[in-house]
Amino acid sequence: MFIFPENLFTDVRIETSEYVNYYTANDEVEVNNQSQTTGALIRVFDGDMWYSCTTNELGRIQGEIDALASLAQRNQNIDDHPEIRNFGSHKAHIIKYDGENDVRRITPSQREGLVAHYLAACVDRSVEEMKSYGGSFYSTHTVKEYYSSKGAAIRQDMQRCSVWVGAAFVVDGVTTWGGKNFQAMSFDRLQNREQEIREELDRYLRYARDAVDIQPGDYTCVLSPAATALFTHESFGHKSESDYMLGDRTLREEWEIGKKVGNEKVSICDNGNMEHNGYTPYDDEGNAARETWLIREGVLTGRLHDSKSASALEEDVTGNSRADSYGAAPMVRMTNTYMAAGNDDPEEILRNVQDGIYVYDIYYGTGFSTFTMQPALCYRIREGRICEPLRVNVITGNVFRTLFDIDAVGNDLEIFDTFYCGKNGQTIQVSAGGPTVRVRKLTVN
Repeated sequence: MFIFPENLFTDVRIETSEYVNYYTANDEVEVNNQSQTTGALIRVFDGDMWYSCTTNELGRIQGEIDALASLAQRNQNIDDHPEIRNFGSHKAHIIKYDGENDVRRITPSQREGLVAHYLAACVDRSVEEMKSYGGSFYSTHTVKEYYSSKGAAIRQDMQRCSVWVGAAFVVDGVTTWGGKNFQAMSFDRLQNREQEIREELDRYLRYARDAVDIQPGDYTCVLSPAATALFTHESFGHKSESDYMLGDRTLREEWEIGKKVGNEKVSICDNGNMEHNGYTPYDDEGNAARETWLIREGVLTGRLHDSKSASALEEDVTGNSRADSYGAAPMVRMTNTYMAAGNDDPEEILRNVQDGIYVYDIYYGTGFSTFTMQPALCYRIREGRICEPLRVNVITGNVFRTLFDIDAVGNDLEIFDTFYCGKNGQTIQVSAGGPTVRVRKLTVN
């Protein structure tokens, strides 16, 4: 497709993305837009320096390649450069979303009608404590192409659509926001979710009415699958992104492959081939996705890599080099990361807790050696039963200790497709998952 200069490495990433965003608050439309962007990132590497540029005019790509090549120093051994050896040379055409389920076929009346239907069917305007409510629809469809002087020629697509319904409840001057968000690969999977939305709105209303403040301290905590998913992503997934280790010898020593880092019940995997939010059959360096087990039965068994980190740590690339748009440089990112299901019955996990905290859902979290989670909904566990709702500001723990303190892992694995992950100024869509787990001790405030 392009004429690549000799004795240099060159790659070209082309993306065409279409977005739809519709949002209504208190039955007033506040956002209703649709857009399309097309652009390319061109890069040339001579072994010492990368030269790059972007363009929105695809007809200019060859000229930009030639201009960048004129700045570089020719290198007869460029193909033997340790980093370049790790770039992919695959040829693939994976277009899955251009048929009946193509989200670009969704009409304005369909998406606006779905939001209006859910608001009418699920939001009870007579609730005195409800001060505002809203609904939204979002979709994106992206076609990505990747070409390189190593012979890579890849064309693939990805799409997502989502619907959200939520409300703000005010009780004694305290506002509680809650609702339900669904994301899927096709429009039909967003439909017929009325009961789930009603149940979630009712759950948040009861929480707003009845929640009491937690007495700060250390508690045994049972994490729901949604809470486990966030813990897995924030507290361990980021630690597995190997670019963090390149300048941190202490981190590399702490997380040495083969080291026991958790309870034998704990296994964690990242897999870009799963058709979830992080679906990435080929990454932005032309490498194929694969199933990468980060922890198996408590033992550190893998890391996530791009070409640079794999070269530096002398490990295999894993297909985890991702950028959030054509104009951004790729870096090591998660795809679909989850804690594997165990053998424990979730109800039995609860029954064995005499006094503790049940973490139902999380607003957000952060993590590295110490992680934090800000809960959306928590409940007190008394004698094995979920009891009164609790207002909890933050839950914290040490990653090393917590992975060992997980003493029960449920058989109820769920994958959640509503995760966004920020890193170095880029925000990318991922999925995270996990089962119900029990942690012997976390600090709750």
